[in-house]
Amino acid sequence: MGAPFYTDHLPGRTVTLDGEEFLYCSGTSYLGMACNEVFQSLVVEGLRRYGTNYSSSRRSNLRLEVYRQVEEQLASISGAEAAVTMSSGFLMGQTLVQVLRHRGRFLYAPGAHPALWESDAAAVQANAQISFKDWTKQVLEEVLTSDEFSFIIICNALDPLWAKPYTFDWIGQLPAHKSITVVVDDSHGFGVTGPGGVGIYPELSKYKNVELVVGSSFGKALGIPAGFMLGSRKLVEEVKSSPYFGGASPAIPAYLFAYLQAGEIIAEARQRLQQNIHTFTGLLKKPQELFSFIPDYPVFSTGMESIAEHLHRHRILISNFRYPTAESPPIVRVILNSLHTAADLQRLAEAVNQFYPDNVFK
Repeated sequence: MGAPFYTDHLPGRTVTLDGEEFLYCSGTSYLGMACNEVFQSLVVEGLRRYGTNYSSSRRSNLRLEVYRQVEEQLASISGAEAAVTMSSGFLMGQTLVQVLRHRGRFLYAPGAHPALWESDAAAVQANAQISFKDWTKQVLEEVLTSDEFSFIIICNALDPLWAKPYTFDWIGQLPAHKSITVVVDDSHGFGVTGPGGVGIYPELSKYKNVELVVGSSFGKALGIPAGFMLGSRKLVEEVKSSPYFGGASPAIPAYLFAYLQAGEIIAEARQRLQQNIHTFTGLLKKPQELFSFIPDYPVFSTGMESIAEHLHRHRILISNFRYPTAESPPIVRVILNSLHTAADLQRLAEAVNQFYPDNVFK
């Protein structure tokens, strides 16, 4: 992995590096909303109405209707009892953890994001070298055999780094007589996965033996600097009563206004993204040998770092950096977005098909 590249503009379908235009196949702006000119015009309209920021507390005696409107919409489209927004997914996660911290013992899945770490000790569990499937078996055994009554189980909706899907039938095996809260981070799914891009909440809401909470960033697929959580009305009210909520600056209302107006724009972008995924996979000669990927998901992960250099020679920039720490192995991914054209995908696939690795992805 080489030195990082720098640019002075936001990348979209392309990025300019040292005066040369590269096809940009990285980042998490899956729907390309940050560069969508129609969406940008809605944000500008929101800025004219609400200004650049709302410099107040959500607990103030003067409250903006846009927050209630967005939260009601999130609850409605997901089927959750209630929703709440904050200024980032990270802050939303930390606030939720502070509210839950006295409810029981935290159990973290591999890859759980630092936004949901209750303490530094969580890093040990989150960075454990264990598969998600084996972890679920371990968690079930721990909860079923433990004398403890209360647990908070935290995991991702999918693996966006290595592009692996997760199954959640294990939730149904958790004991209903114990107090178990399952928190699922859907930051990389919301806007892309689930019916109408609503994410994983509808799929998991059938499990009545646990309290389900889904948290997410708005900043990935939708390009909005905010975060939210879905859950029971009681828990949402607890979060809203927390000093971490009341003491924090709220999400910028102009962006939430834009989101409320952008239903058709978001749906069109999601449709283009799905078409791009199907086009790209159809053009690859041997996708299964080179990549790990989830059907209908725009991330194609590989264990062969040399493909990044190969594609760079074709003026294509893909994701290639160590994560989550500087000592972690490099995460190498081709990431599509809705801005890519048919010609872009043809060019990308041709370059990928010319890559001859020494060994296949494991």
